[in-house]
Amino acid sequence: MARLNLLEETRFEKLPVSVFDNPAAASINVAQRIANLIRDKQEKKQKAVLGLATGVTPVAVYAELVRLHKEENLSFSNVITFNLDEYYPMQPNAAQSYVTFMNENLFDHIDIPKENINIPDGTLELEAIPAFCLDYERKIGELGGLDIQILGIGRTGHIGFNEPGSAPNSGTRLVTLDDLTRRDAARDFGGKSFVPSKAITMGIGTIFKAREIILMAWNQKKASIIKKAVEGEISSEVPATYLQLSDHVEFILDKDAATLLTRFDTPWLVKDCVWEDKLIRKAVIWLANTLKKPILKLTEDDFNNHGMAQLAIERGPVYNINIHIFNKLQHTITGWPGGKPNADDSQRPERAAPAKKRVVIFSPHPDDDVISMGGTFIRLVDQQHDVHVAYQTSGNTAVWDDDALRFVEFSIDFAEKMGLDQKELKGIYDNMRTFIADKKPNQVDTPEIQSVKGLIRKGEAIAGARYCGLEDDRIHFMALPFYESGKNKKNPVTNLDVELTIELLQKVKPEQIFAAGDFEDPHGTHLVCFNIIIEAMNRLRKTEAWAKDCWLWMYRGAWQEFDTHEIEMAVPLSPQELLKKKYAIFKHQSQKDRAVFPGDDSREFWERAEDRNRDTARAYDDLGLAEYEAMEAFVRWKF
Repeated sequence: MARLNLLEETRFEKLPVSVFDNPAAASINVAQRIANLIRDKQEKKQKAVLGLATGVTPVAVYAELVRLHKEENLSFSNVITFNLDEYYPMQPNAAQSYVTFMNENLFDHIDIPKENINIPDGTLELEAIPAFCLDYERKIGELGGLDIQILGIGRTGHIGFNEPGSAPNSGTRLVTLDDLTRRDAARDFGGKSFVPSKAITMGIGTIFKAREIILMAWNQKKASIIKKAVEGEISSEVPATYLQLSDHVEFILDKDAATLLTRFDTPWLVKDCVWEDKLIRKAVIWLANTLKKPILKLTEDDFNNHGMAQLAIERGPVYNINIHIFNKLQHTITGWPGGKPNADDSQRPERAAPAKKRVVIFSPHPDDDVISMGGTFIRLVDQQHDVHVAYQTSGNTAVWDDDALRFVEFSIDFAEKMGLDQKELKGIYDNMRTFIADKKPNQVDTPEIQSVKGLIRKGEAIAGARYCGLEDDRIHFMALPFYESGKNKKNPVTNLDVELTIELLQKVKPEQIFAAGDFEDPHGTHLVCFNIIIEAMNRLRKTEAWAKDCWLWMYRGAWQEFDTHEIEMAVPLSPQELLKKKYAIFKHQSQKDRAVFPGDDSREFWERAEDRNRDTARAYDDLGLAEYEAMEAFVRWKF
């Protein structure tokens, strides 16, 4: 019976999928399978032939293999490896090369013979590539093929660098990279313009010959492409769907990457559910959106015809379910994000007391506050709460070099105008120009350039916060040490980051905190900053009474919005308030027109914010609630 239930639950999935609680557990599982293969081959006096991938996804797998080598005597002396791909052109000692990646994450830490390592050569002359590719295929074939091939998946659905349009029988070859793939790599190269447009990749046909194929994916950013790869039709537009044709493939996912699979996203379509309030809310909103009906117009037939008959029977009549969910959504809407004074707050998202709250808005980058919750920020100040804003990082890596020069040029001209000494400033400026002229992609800026870029963003943040109504003594710049590496890859978080956060919180003793819960931020800074806040608050809650009574609201920013069923507080914005929010975002001039790291969205940040807020209001309107110009959405973090 259990087997039948599992088959029913996974009936939309066209290949085997295993889901783990987190990437660490999944990575250990994959590493153990590789280790078992190596040991089995050693006992048989045979070579283990591995197909290896690069990128963030397999890093923890390689770390576990290194641990097994150092602590459990796993030898790699009988291992031969073939990497999937390499950028072209690419020097092997470049920071972005996959040779460097493999050496740093695996090969330099194990006993694999160097002659057993095979990685596509990014230094070849163009005319030499076809012969190299044929030889790569020949080597794999002479060894009897790959025993295990591990894969990640790109957001285009590519495996290796087999981009959309790749043939299922393709071999190792030179390919042109998709624009989205290059945008995703932009941060590693210091901008998309520095990302090579081509790569040498193992073909889908080569991958298919492996005796075991394991595709790994972590986090929600991969959820939509995983759904296409696992449940979609086979298509050259999503090369990973070709894996549905293999009898030797398994997808290894963490819970976040699996969230859009039918058995997790809409489980009522594949099994009986335990109908808790959160699931009812999600299902009813899904049904209304699917049928394009307001909630209060959903019928019993609608429930029965869309996998929700069990809900109708257990909790019906359905009109009562509809009214319950409608009222729940209605109660999320408030024009008083700090709580409405002297009002019944039993059906409101925030407490009425104290009437004037101490509030800290944490902003990971210097513009997240106004982009993500500028309207609510202004509303809190207008309603006379004691609002503080804390900028957790300098954001100095996201400023153009020519902007840094322009600001120093202004300083020199200002000094000349005021009759001040310019000699030292001109020397700094000359050094900056020399450095920038010879600057390599992703090269760390000099301390002077980092300082100038940080000051540019600091000035913009002050201007934005002042525009929202704050006095200067309510504006805090934390410069958390983890960020201040000067590189796109940040330092590890230390206790100092947490202690600085505790110090600020102790100073303000807030009743309300707003923090970025936008973990799809491609830089990863939002998640790091959020975890620092949570650690600080968990420590404070052990000893501080005010911390136990403090509520934390998560906002999302330029990268995504909460799903409607998740929203616990929706703050409506009038057309005038939305315009004022836009003007606050405009204060961040270094991020306007063309940001250094815009992600895969060509819109400016103010456009993204405006469209997102209007979309949230429209989502409420479509469900039959009041029609507003725009809304900012929040979810409360439960300690």
